[in-house]
Amino acid sequence: MKNSTTVLEVSNVTMKYRLATEKIDSMKHYFVKKIKGKLKYEDFLALNNVNFSVNKGEVFGIIGRNGAGKSTLLKVISGILKPTSGEVHRKGTIAPLIELGAGFNGDLSGIENVYLNGMLMGYSKKFLHEHIKEILEFSEIESKFLHTPLKNYSSGMKARLGFSIATAVKPEILILDEVLSVGDFKFKEKSENKIKSMMKEGTTVLFVSHSIKQIENLCNRVIWLDNGTIRQVGNANDICKLYKNS
Repeated sequence: MKNSTTVLEVSNVTMKYRLATEKIDSMKHYFVKKIKGKLKYEDFLALNNVNFSVNKGEVFGIIGRNGAGKSTLLKVISGILKPTSGEVHRKGTIAPLIELGAGFNGDLSGIENVYLNGMLMGYSKKFLHEHIKEILEFSEIESKFLHTPLKNYSSGMKARLGFSIATAVKPEILILDEVLSVGDFKFKEKSENKIKSMMKEGTTVLFVSHSIKQIENLCNRVIWLDNGTIRQVGNANDICKLYKNS
């Protein structure tokens, strides 16, 4: 870590995938090609030598067009993906809210998923039991849906429930990927206020959004990814202005 206030350090991170360069119609076709040594691949760099650090209490935005590497970077930081090379150093507890429904079971009810998802995030059953009312109230899930299988929930309902679980405790690092883009205006406003209150209490937030307005409103600094590489990093308003004019 660079200094005592640094809670996240990404050092020379590269994520490389091997992609087939021709269409494979069946498993038989695949194995025949593989045995004959005729499978052709090309390397795809989702992230290419990415370096930055984040300090305690910052709201750090990650912007870029589709396919720039934003979600891949968040998964590497969260530990979901292991980079091809490079290292990620984290300090403190981390709560990733990266994909809608990640860690949820569609056959279980909303309440059951609070316990399942919460324990996957490292919360104890006792903690969840003590905070279940608070989590459900913040999510604004109607009582008639609480015992309904999650597969019957809308994407917005799942996002609200996931956000409520992730923010029930104050993690040192909270990771959000497009979560605040789902839901009605009032819930978006409430979620932004929740993040701002967590900021005041010292939580560090990594935030991906296609809403540049949200990035400008919430973030201190921003990293701009372009085809897996860092194009710019710095003050949120400055970088967002450059991005909008690109």
